[in-house]
Amino acid sequence: MLRVAVVGSGPSGVYTAQALLEQSRVPEVRVHVLDRLPTPYGLVRYGVAPDHEKIKSLQSSLRAVLEDDRITFVGHAGVGGAGELSPARLKELYHAVVYCVGAASDRPLAVPGEDLPGSYSATEFVSWYSAHPDAAADGFALRARSAVVVGVGNVAVDVARILARGAAELRGTDVPRAALDALGASRVREVHIVGRRGPSQARFTTKELRELGALPGARITVDGAELALDPAYAVAAGRPGAPLPAVVRRNLDVLRGWATDPPPTAVDQDRRIRLRFFLRPVELLERGGRVAGVRFARTAPDGDGGVRDTGVYEDVEAQLVLRAVGYRGTPLPGLPFDPVRGTVPHLAGRVVRDGAASPGEYVAGWIKRGPTGVIGSNRSCAKETVASLIEDAPLLVGREVSADPLGALRDQGLRPVEWDGWLSIERAESALGRSLGRGPVKIPDWSGLLDAARGESQ
Repeated sequence: MLRVAVVGSGPSGVYTAQALLEQSRVPEVRVHVLDRLPTPYGLVRYGVAPDHEKIKSLQSSLRAVLEDDRITFVGHAGVGGAGELSPARLKELYHAVVYCVGAASDRPLAVPGEDLPGSYSATEFVSWYSAHPDAAADGFALRARSAVVVGVGNVAVDVARILARGAAELRGTDVPRAALDALGASRVREVHIVGRRGPSQARFTTKELRELGALPGARITVDGAELALDPAYAVAAGRPGAPLPAVVRRNLDVLRGWATDPPPTAVDQDRRIRLRFFLRPVELLERGGRVAGVRFARTAPDGDGGVRDTGVYEDVEAQLVLRAVGYRGTPLPGLPFDPVRGTVPHLAGRVVRDGAASPGEYVAGWIKRGPTGVIGSNRSCAKETVASLIEDAPLLVGREVSADPLGALRDQGLRPVEWDGWLSIERAESALGRSLGRGPVKIPDWSGLLDAARGESQ
């Protein structure tokens, strides 16, 4: 029997477990899916916006995999941190370990004032409204009148959309109670989404972009002059030039429509979303010890696909700044790490130590390839890694490992949350929602989750 530990229960981890079960070369495989959190699904639970129910429904397919009898969910079992399991210990317990730990940190802006109160990563904001138990307990008061979101990807669009939505629209989601109350009391009336390059280089999908224009409580504005700075904009308008990727053409068509014929303004639309391009943040401005605005340098295309500064600056008022300029992998103690790429060195998923593949250690997902692709990209990534693992299986199964890894973990003092514990959390969240006159509402803190997992919630 081949015993495998998969570290991480997000899409990459679950797809890895699924690929292990679907392969036919090794008939007997048992998989333990470990997660630091007592809850499964990773970023599908804690990273997908609460108003994106279709994407969140992916949990159903992940659930079907985790409920297979050959898979055991082992929550509340962290790896690499103080007092947690080490990679060396996992190698003693399992024939193979696949690390699917994602890219947990965000990229900084690296500008003066970035550490001022009122300046946050979009990751922190997403964790707060998604009820991640590591989110700051005091959350976001949202007393700001104006917010700037730096970045033009889907995460930037998500956080801007949540800021611009009314609490009533989010009441039917699983947003935690404190976050819903804070969003309901929000004073934010203007949200700027700002990119340092042009609209053709933005990373948002057309679906996400169009959703901004459909928000019932917000108006959207686009500066046609900024769009016209992008050489691709003229091509999308029908002028000669190299063909554009389909998603770029669709995005430019949407933006052109908003610039020339903005969506109708209803009486109750009291919030404004401004899409800005060719502005690079150079400093966060301070007043009274807090963020008061962002100073941007105006950029222009440099002719080689990048941008250059023009020497012109613009200050944008903002009491809240959220940076959404990308994710980055973080080192896991006990595993090699490439600080430049932010990934674990590998060969087709095999972890590389000292220039050679390390037997029994593998990676999949963002920690393997970097924060690229969409959720579905993790399938092919996982299959490549599993193919390497299965190729190595004849060597791996010859090594003696624990016949009862979970028992060994408990002997170390760990109190893992298994699938029944997760189901107990689900029941507690449904009960919490009913008490509030809502659907299921997420439990936002560690103690509440662990109490619920053990049937101790009230």
